[in-house]
Amino acid sequence: MKDSNGIIQKLLLTEKGTQMTEALNQYLFRVHPSANKIEIRRAVEKMFNVKVSEVRTMNRKGKNKRVRTQSYGKTAAWKRAVVTLQEGQKIDLT
Repeated sequence: MKDSNGIIQKLLLTEKGTQMTEALNQYLFRVHPSANKIEIRRAVEKMFNVKVSEVRTMNRKGKNKRVRTQSYGKTAAWKRAVVTLQEGQKIDLT
């Protein structure tokens, strides 16, 4: 089993994520690309002391980037998790 600090890389604070938190009690996390839903659930429950009802994941593709010259680069691909908490549960963001 992986370390929960290695699974959850960071909590994503975006405009869309804030709306999801307020309306649906869902939180966005950037997670390790090889983490599965069960590991993500256990890591969130352990780190934030909450009960998770659902976990959805999506792989985000890296984008092509162009520097001022003819050379091209690429941003890293990463994995995002949408975690839904049970009724009455909340993650304190302060």
